[in-house]
Amino acid sequence: MSYSETIHLAADYVAARLGERRPVVGIVLGSGLGKLADEIENPQVLSYKDIPGFPVSTAIGHKGNFIVGELAGKTVIAMQGRIHYYEGYGINLVTLPIRVMKLIGIEYLFVSNAAGGTNLSYHVGDLMIIKDHINLIPNPLIGPNLDEFGPRFPDMTRPYDPGLIRRAEAIARREGIALRKGVYVACTGPCYETPAEYKYFLAIGADAVGMSTTSEVIVARHMNLPVFGISVITDVAHDTEDEDYVTDGEAIVKAADSAADKMTLLFKELIKGL
Repeated sequence: MSYSETIHLAADYVAARLGERRPVVGIVLGSGLGKLADEIENPQVLSYKDIPGFPVSTAIGHKGNFIVGELAGKTVIAMQGRIHYYEGYGINLVTLPIRVMKLIGIEYLFVSNAAGGTNLSYHVGDLMIIKDHINLIPNPLIGPNLDEFGPRFPDMTRPYDPGLIRRAEAIARREGIALRKGVYVACTGPCYETPAEYKYFLAIGADAVGMSTTSEVIVARHMNLPVFGISVITDVAHDTEDEDYVTDGEAIVKAADSAADKMTLLFKELIKGL
């Protein structure tokens, strides 16, 4: 079966289960950020393992479900857990859910992640609007172009929608939410960064680092979907002289969860205005 056929098979399955429901917004929830899914009204849960050709999420804090329902007056489809390249899936499978969501009708993509702060002014619990990214994961558009979805060489001048960013900043000012705005760099993982790598990422212009998101955004822009992205800073760059420092995956998920309420409010207010 070709990749295009796999996309359509999975999309047909999801569309059939949704009946007349057609989501306007797709939401990707990162590590520890699944709390937003609890805000979705009249939820319909579709497990990834039941969708033909679909990968299954194995990462900590990722439940592996589509949640479809109403949020802020709009029908949304949320990925309660994403797929990562480090899980051993090919990059086409990592981005398959984004293709599927586009086929069932989404008009916007919201992405979130837990990230390490390379910017030395960042603190654990900060929210960072992603204004741009650096992709160090294999590009998901390598191989034959899927002409039905987009052009061979999509423009990435504005990968994150300036209008959505401006609206998010206005909402944050109104609600008293402190926001950072910076560049996110994605590497493959599945290990946390060395102190030297933190310094390298800072030197090349990154404010935060993680192991996801950029592949999804590249595919979304290939399909001309407007994207809004946010990182929750769950740990920060550390000094090599601190011999007792350990990066703890469980602590990162907890830090993300503590910031999830602010992110949820921001997403809901943005969606309300679409």
